[in-house]
Amino acid sequence: MIGEGGCEATLGFFKRFASAMKKEIAIHWFRRDLRLSDNAGLYHALRTGHRVLCLFIFDSAILDRLDDKRDLRLVFIHRALERIRTELRALGSDLRVEYGLPEKIWARLADEFEIKGVFACRDYEPYALQRDRVIYDLLSNRNVTFKAFKDQVIFDRKEVVKEDGTPYQVFTPYSRKWKTLLNDFYLKPYPTEHYMFNLLPMEQGHIPSLAEMGFADVDFRFPPPVVSREILHSYADRRDIPSVEGTSRISVHLRFGTVSIRQLAALALRESEKWLNELIWRDFYQMILYHFPHSADGAFRPIYDRIEWLNNEAHFDAWCNGMTGYPLVDAGMRELNETGHMHNRVRMVVASFLTKHLLIDWRWGERYFAKKLLDFDLSANCGGWQWAAGSGVDAAPYFRVFNPAEQQRKFDPDLTYVRKWVPEWGTAHYPEPIVEHATARKRAIDTYQKSLK
Repeated sequence: MIGEGGCEATLGFFKRFASAMKKEIAIHWFRRDLRLSDNAGLYHALRTGHRVLCLFIFDSAILDRLDDKRDLRLVFIHRALERIRTELRALGSDLRVEYGLPEKIWARLADEFEIKGVFACRDYEPYALQRDRVIYDLLSNRNVTFKAFKDQVIFDRKEVVKEDGTPYQVFTPYSRKWKTLLNDFYLKPYPTEHYMFNLLPMEQGHIPSLAEMGFADVDFRFPPPVVSREILHSYADRRDIPSVEGTSRISVHLRFGTVSIRQLAALALRESEKWLNELIWRDFYQMILYHFPHSADGAFRPIYDRIEWLNNEAHFDAWCNGMTGYPLVDAGMRELNETGHMHNRVRMVVASFLTKHLLIDWRWGERYFAKKLLDFDLSANCGGWQWAAGSGVDAAPYFRVFNPAEQQRKFDPDLTYVRKWVPEWGTAHYPEPIVEHATARKRAIDTYQKSLK
């Protein structure tokens, strides 16, 4: 018989033997970089020389907060993963997809493999930073390195700052500095295609279906991940007209990384400075969120948290449902509710209307957009809403109140956009305005002045 000490020795031997039999691998963790080409994190993983396992995690902590079980963003991610899986299978590998809490999944992977390094692309949102700190600590305790690389922006964090090292808070000087720093190095793609032989050979894996995760698939045609030169050449003249295809519609692909920001910035540099400025705004807002994380759910300028919002729930419901009696506002909200998209000019109008005309807290609107926008990006969404409310960086002054009727006459004079989304406009079935513009404007200015004293 084997004594107690012998049992422990034997058990220890088998544990060491099992550990020695583990596959030595590196892992690339896909997050907001859903592509194989020109992917910074994947490139660095492949360059280690270890076999690379490609991983995506459907984070149940995020999915559990989604009320809409037909969420188009999840459908988009699912389709992007299927595309990646097809590409990986053609290379003799596959995509491993997990569903659950990231820390539990990583603990299980660390038991299954001898992980020589984990690689990812940076995510700057507060939840992502907190999650990554947890995973970093978990892996460090197992002597596994976790490295993240810049990928979704051209310049991040502290790369574009003032001479004294402090962050810019106004876009124009930031954009000037951004352009002076730009050179070919920052636009150079990562040649992942040269190192795909280091992918881990795998049998065909399984992607959890939307139904398995409690969601429904939706037959929806997403905009293609390309930008035509025709769009860019006419962008400056047509970008504010909601009834025409005058914008790139590339934002959802930037949000989930199905296209490279470096590729788009190089294209913009050649074709349209106006469109390049829109890409710079993305970098600007990401930088602001990194340096001022309180702006994710509070006013960037804290004095604006004193504003005495009315927060009339009936008015908010009318705004959400596109029933305010202001055709351009209603058209925008109905487009959002049906498609997950809203034209950028109209976004400014509906945000101004909610915060100024209705005196409803900008956070109510920001959270509604967060639920509905296919291209939802926390930094840009908070930045845009605080711009409209006057409480953010480089914001519109509080006394600037968009007149929805004037905006309609200027940007949709023939009512093409309005009639598409508000077909009952001009009939007895369309509601009367829930507030009168001149009265609401005066009330907003008076409220702001009183609150900001």
